[in-house]
Amino acid sequence: MLRDDLRTLWTEPRPPDAPARVWRDWALLAASLGAVALEATLRENVVWRPVAVVFAVWLCLLPLWRRTRPLATVALGFGSVILLQLASLVAAPGEHVGLDSGMVLLVLVYALPRWGSGREIVLGSAVILTTFALGVVADEVPAAEQVGGFVFLSLPGLIGAAVRFWGTARERQLDQVRSREREQLARELHDTVAHHVSAMVIIAQAGRVLADTAPSAAVEALEGVEEEGARTLEEMRAMVAALRDRGVGAELAPPAGVADLERLVRTPGGRLKVDLGLDGELDALPPAVDAAVYRIVQESVTNALRHAVDATEVVVRVAADRHTVRVSVRDDGRRTGRGRDGYGLTGLRERATLLGGTLRAGPGADRGWHVEAELPRARSQSGVHSRPRR
Repeated sequence: MLRDDLRTLWTEPRPPDAPARVWRDWALLAASLGAVALEATLRENVVWRPVAVVFAVWLCLLPLWRRTRPLATVALGFGSVILLQLASLVAAPGEHVGLDSGMVLLVLVYALPRWGSGREIVLGSAVILTTFALGVVADEVPAAEQVGGFVFLSLPGLIGAAVRFWGTARERQLDQVRSREREQLARELHDTVAHHVSAMVIIAQAGRVLADTAPSAAVEALEGVEEEGARTLEEMRAMVAALRDRGVGAELAPPAGVADLERLVRTPGGRLKVDLGLDGELDALPPAVDAAVYRIVQESVTNALRHAVDATEVVVRVAADRHTVRVSVRDDGRRTGRGRDGYGLTGLRERATLLGGTLRAGPGADRGWHVEAELPRARSQSGVHSRPRR
């Protein structure tokens, strides 16, 4: 069991998308260099002052690469400490060489389990422990202080590992949300295709019955089959690229759409008034877009009912033109400083992206929470193969 755990740790990859540098890195560098300057100026018992200052500045620069090169920064930082300790043992035994501002090395201890691969964590931890052991031997530290120093040195690493675990768990939850949204889209795609294929079968059966007595009616039936088939193919093209290789057992149930919004916003006993406004060409939306509009309004209104503080009204607007459908949901609640951008909105963003649209959510300029979505509808018209009737 232990061998399997170690093998798993050794093969663990780095976390993806590690940022190179952010503003906090420059703030940390400025604070560290300021501490070095103050300590070098005000402390009187600094041993090898020029060497100690250069060494401290070197340690302050290393955290700039702690995310992209976690093992290299640990090796360079703690390796430098080992070299300085060995030099002090020879030239100044019993003296503490270096500045206290070199404690910036603890940032590297945090970064190693946070951003390193399993192999880098193991090798970097060996370097850190070697440095600690050499310091204990060189300074003849009492046992109680050894335990305290080890805990103090290990704490940033434990925090880094915890943050990494939390980030991985959250990313896994987001992946599950996206997967569920794709499964829902697959069910809706199944329902749409089943509806159109059923219509094609009925029309084809009618054409076969009329073929002998009314050939022109049979030709019209064949044209109807062609149009239904083209419409079905277009709906599949809209989503199948994102749903490839995801076989899902579907239940035959018509997905809710714009026509169901009136029923949705009638919430008996609800504490908020929902003002619904529909405008534009909303009668012939593609089924995937129609269902997406309903889901966006449903999730946004539900969030407002649950989380909007001191809100009295939710304003829902759905407007469509020839090419685009726009959805806006806004409440007038008090801004509390906490966002409502949870897993539900993550799923809606995934759905909007799959349909070629966008969804934005965030606090309003003055009050409340705003959700704005824009979905294209032109693809359902531009790609349909049409045949002129004779």
